[in-house]
Amino acid sequence: MILVTGATGFLGAELAKELILRGNRIRCTKRASSTIPKILEPYTSKIEWANADLMDAAALEDALDGITQVYNCAAFVSLKQADKEPMIRTNVRGTANLVDLCNEKNIRVVHTSSVAAVGEAKPGEMITENHHLDSSTETDGYAISKLESEMEVWRGIAEGLDAVIVNPTIIIGASAGTAGSGQIFETVRKGLKFYTKGTIGFVDVQDVAKCMIALMETNISGERYIINAENRAYKQLFEEIAGCLNVSAPKTLAKPWMMELAWRGASLVGAITGKAPALDKTSARAASVTREFDNSKIKQAIGFNFKPVSDTIKEVCSALKSH
Repeated sequence: MILVTGATGFLGAELAKELILRGNRIRCTKRASSTIPKILEPYTSKIEWANADLMDAAALEDALDGITQVYNCAAFVSLKQADKEPMIRTNVRGTANLVDLCNEKNIRVVHTSSVAAVGEAKPGEMITENHHLDSSTETDGYAISKLESEMEVWRGIAEGLDAVIVNPTIIIGASAGTAGSGQIFETVRKGLKFYTKGTIGFVDVQDVAKCMIALMETNISGERYIINAENRAYKQLFEEIAGCLNVSAPKTLAKPWMMELAWRGASLVGAITGKAPALDKTSARAASVTREFDNSKIKQAIGFNFKPVSDTIKEVCSALKSH
């Protein structure tokens, strides 16, 4: 039997759906307070739900009973500065608990990390799996939590764990709604005035799920894979989304000093309202940086062809229009 952690999240739900469509019996973990995502509602009879937080080792051990494969998609994500330490602690400790139990029970794991945990390449070079984040200079809580969680998986692998790690770029798809990466589309829809000079990778959520399943079905262990369909300049991306939504594309370049002012302003508003800032320091600075990701390793490993980002953009825009 297969276990999916974090199945109430964007990627976890798509992965669970893909596994069900392939005829698998699955168990999914959720917090007692979590709601089941809409895309899984038609399949409730095919899913065995277990209330198990990764921080609760006893509940997690029960959820792993009879399991042979685990897809770990669970993660605490927040832009709030106040959440930085709890997020790092939760993601790392939760991963460590899962790693220890899976090692003990000989369960194969596909662990979801992020390109936030992959380092930078030299200017003009593409970022590969051989680049590693420098934890001594990194300040972004999410990146640190992903890097240190990944280190727990590497520790497990050194101790005999059968596992692979995936590092997706920005995951997009209609089921995100207006949350997470869906905010990019919603912001353009509402009339985004500025664009930035940066470039980043994008990938369809279903492709990430398919790559994870394909990797699970191989004998590969002790490897990490960047999951990326295409690298896109933010300007090009915003223009394409605007065209799909029949709204004006952003016309003004937001220079790095403007982004600096923007995140500081957002941080002040967040401090006053107690809400997560609309923009944080890391996102603001990353928006002007060119980060291009090499996807040749995953293509060679499983012979995968990625869905064009333009097709996913059309699907997301169509879903937004219909709502």
